[in-house]
Amino acid sequence: MVMRSSPLPRMSRRGRVTIGVLVGVFLLFTLLGWGVQAWTDWLWFDEVRYTQVFTGVLLTRVLLFLTVGLGLAAFVGGNLWLAYRLRPKLRPHSLEQATLERYRVLITPRIGTWISLTAVVLGLFAGLSAQGRWTQWLLFRNGGDFGVKDPEFGIDVGFYVFQLPFWRYLLGVGFTAVVLALIGALAVHYVFGGVRLQGVGDRMTGAARAHLSTLVAVFVLLKAVAYVLDRRAMLLEYNEGAKLYGAGYADVNALLPAKEILAYISVVVAIAIIVFSNAVMRNLVWPGISLALLGVSAVAIGGIYPWAVQTFEVKPSARDKEAPYIQRSIDATRAAFDISEVQTKGYAASNLVPPASLATDTSVVPNVRLLDPQLVSETYTQLQQVRGFYDFGPKLDIDRYSVENKTSDYVVGVREINYGELTDQQNNWINRHTVYTHGYGLVAAPANQVVCGGQPYFVSGFLGEKAQEACSSQAEQIPASQPRIYYGERMQPDDYAIVGQTSADKDVEFDRPTPTTGGEQYYTYTGEGGVEIGSFTRRLLYSIKEQETNFLLSEAVNDNSKLLYVRNPRDRVEKVAPFLTLDGDPYPAVVGGKIQWIIDGYTTAATYPYAERINLQQETTDELTNRGTFQLARENVNYMRNSVKATVDAYDGTVRLYEFDDGDPVLKAWNKAFGGDLVLPKSAIPADLAAHFRYPADMFKVQRNLLTKFHVTNPGDFYSGQDFWQVPNVPDAPDSGQKQPPYYLFTQFPNQDAPRFQLTSAVTPNGRQNLAALISGSYVDGQPKLEVLELPDQTRISGPVQVHQQMTNNATIRTELNLLSSNQAQVQYGNLLSLPFADGMLYVEPVYVKSNQQDAYPLLQKVLLSYGDGGSYVVLANNVTDGIKQLVEQGKRAGQGSTPPPSSGGTPPTPPPSASPSPSASPGASSPPPSGDLAAATQRVQAAIAEVKAAQASGDFERYGRALKALDDAINAFQQAQQGNPPSGNPPATPSPSAGG
Repeated sequence: MVMRSSPLPRMSRRGRVTIGVLVGVFLLFTLLGWGVQAWTDWLWFDEVRYTQVFTGVLLTRVLLFLTVGLGLAAFVGGNLWLAYRLRPKLRPHSLEQATLERYRVLITPRIGTWISLTAVVLGLFAGLSAQGRWTQWLLFRNGGDFGVKDPEFGIDVGFYVFQLPFWRYLLGVGFTAVVLALIGALAVHYVFGGVRLQGVGDRMTGAARAHLSTLVAVFVLLKAVAYVLDRRAMLLEYNEGAKLYGAGYADVNALLPAKEILAYISVVVAIAIIVFSNAVMRNLVWPGISLALLGVSAVAIGGIYPWAVQTFEVKPSARDKEAPYIQRSIDATRAAFDISEVQTKGYAASNLVPPASLATDTSVVPNVRLLDPQLVSETYTQLQQVRGFYDFGPKLDIDRYSVENKTSDYVVGVREINYGELTDQQNNWINRHTVYTHGYGLVAAPANQVVCGGQPYFVSGFLGEKAQEACSSQAEQIPASQPRIYYGERMQPDDYAIVGQTSADKDVEFDRPTPTTGGEQYYTYTGEGGVEIGSFTRRLLYSIKEQETNFLLSEAVNDNSKLLYVRNPRDRVEKVAPFLTLDGDPYPAVVGGKIQWIIDGYTTAATYPYAERINLQQETTDELTNRGTFQLARENVNYMRNSVKATVDAYDGTVRLYEFDDGDPVLKAWNKAFGGDLVLPKSAIPADLAAHFRYPADMFKVQRNLLTKFHVTNPGDFYSGQDFWQVPNVPDAPDSGQKQPPYYLFTQFPNQDAPRFQLTSAVTPNGRQNLAALISGSYVDGQPKLEVLELPDQTRISGPVQVHQQMTNNATIRTELNLLSSNQAQVQYGNLLSLPFADGMLYVEPVYVKSNQQDAYPLLQKVLLSYGDGGSYVVLANNVTDGIKQLVEQGKRAGQGSTPPPSSGGTPPTPPPSASPSPSASPGASSPPPSGDLAAATQRVQAAIAEVKAAQASGDFERYGRALKALDDAINAFQQAQQGNPPSGNPPATPSPSAGG
């Protein structure tokens, strides 16, 4: 007698009601949250006029969710229902069947519910996964051809970029659906007796065998399709033999044929499974043998044979065997990252003596950038802050402007609201969101000028002119008709502003201090940006979104109110164009009288055949990352284009996307996906906006890093790796492991016909520190141009790290630098600039001093200059003009033979004498310039006087005392030198001894 188990106890009515209420509340709040988010997103997209992005992405996500979710649910649920319908009517009596009976009793009355529930849950997870693939689907639907064919199969690259990713995803969905259906069907067959482990007779009914064998056959057919796609995907995989991406010798000659054979074998095995299981032998022996043969074939043909070819044929002569495939990878990488057209020119760098033309140059020396945008941000904040809640950020930006028909680079920054600096009294909801709503003004200073003992020469800003009347007679203007900053880099996601409202017909938004009286002016926002929240419905909506009752209760929100949110320019563009990868360094510019944020947008792909795959975050990280620039996401790509220039109006938040690379197929696909008018054509770019475009930093870093290897185009040389370069570390902190950031300059390189605004970086040979090349990126006639100035392999020119060490370790210079630093002040080094000039190399490095006193800021006090190999001709001067004069004088003395050549250790010659008369000379007396020891003593006095002035301006009393002592010692040394060098005599100059640099 078979014992039947009692059914499970039923839940009480109160329990069911409680669970129903809890589930209902959960669904209500979940759906309410989704609804509020969707509604507010729609209002935001409607404000910026990009509703096609919102609807396009939403509909695509919903479509994929429903299609894939319902498809998988129907397939799995259908197979579960089929397995139930194919259950045997009679089951043999056994202990196994008796055990399973309790489950059948539980499941059978509600079999439809159980199957539906299982299918819905699986379909839900599949749909959620599918909706995240909206980018792949849109590219699949709208992608075209690249006009470039892969070197192995002759298929257009567009198939790999647009089609292959989605096909592989669909294949993965197919495998998942078949496996889930197979497992589920097997479980149902087992529970209802179609598959048995005990008892007499067959272990599987004919119906169950036909069902399960068909699913296995479908799985094997999908495997055949996978082998076909794998053959294409091999052009994307890493090649261990050549240490590059793309199919190598063993892949092409062994693995590709193997996968083709395995695809045919899979089809045969699938047919054999169906035929032998159900028509011929009606058992699972031969299907099992077929599957085993497929597995053995996969190991032998797809694994052992390619391994043997790689080990015994390729490795002994890898350089020759892999050469054609290395060439493929070189060509593909250079094409994919737009470095195929890079212009490489040799630069002999054979001149190691400062030429006289340095003193008369009008292209390089006058444009030397002294202001470091990272260091002077504190200076901007202290001198141009005006109120404690204004901020310029940790790093400023470099741009160029033409003032009085003269173009030069400027260090620019916008005076933004920093809500983190509001005092406790200021930081209430009313003040934070309705009073302190915006910043004011773009502040700029020429990058090659300083005044007032080392301060920037501010030429714009509502108090800039008045602040520097004592230092400069006139300040040029970069006009901005609307200087208010409602959208800026300092804005966080919760920094929304409620604007447009008035209180008793008075302006309530703090605008700026009154320049004349020191009072405060207020303002009411009149821009078109912002979401209107005057109605009760809108206020309730945003009250729920922000979880803030003041939207409903506060009188500060009225019928005229608008809500500004998503106020960071980079976040704003990212929301409008989620398919773009944005550069980490947006920058402001005055365009047409308005302050515009300019953001570079990149289109990327990860499936360009044979191209090198990189990690964007890793390749773009350097000293400035997260210190004024945004860190890019960890995205692996092997194709990249600077296809879009985006702008965000700092006042009203208007977003515009301009096509910059009109030949990029990826951008064309995205534009087509969103109606064809998402991105404005290149012809629509205003001329005054294009004048402020600059070569994007992150794109340049990627290209520079790739060029350290892929400047080598010969496969044999590439394989050996002997000519590879590397990016040097930060010169003044080489042990930090951080790479030296590229720097913007307005200068002229030897291969250029006029000065350009360009992004520049030095590279050194791999494993060494001497200079290998200079890489620069600029725009010529609106088109990007990448250039490489390559030095000879055996050059004596030092790299940035070596030059900094040689300059700062020089005995004379080290003494002066020690005078600048103390317990109350510290020395900071600016950008070390590498400037090719007159067949040699000029290095310039600003030296800042920052007092340790509260609210102190760095002041530019000295400039380090070097010419030649980095250690032979080195000076520490008060400014670039004096430094150039000293370098030229050193060169003249070297040419006259009065100064012996420096030792191999890099000992610099004695700094040249000054042209000024000696302190003891009577007015109007005519005397020859001092020389020898007297010249050195004269220069020492002048340096000491300059240090006294600088120390006095810095407010560092300890430094001031040391400077006075140094001046006293310098005067005594000058008097002693006078006694040994009478004015009538002019003995040959004798260099003073100094330690090797």
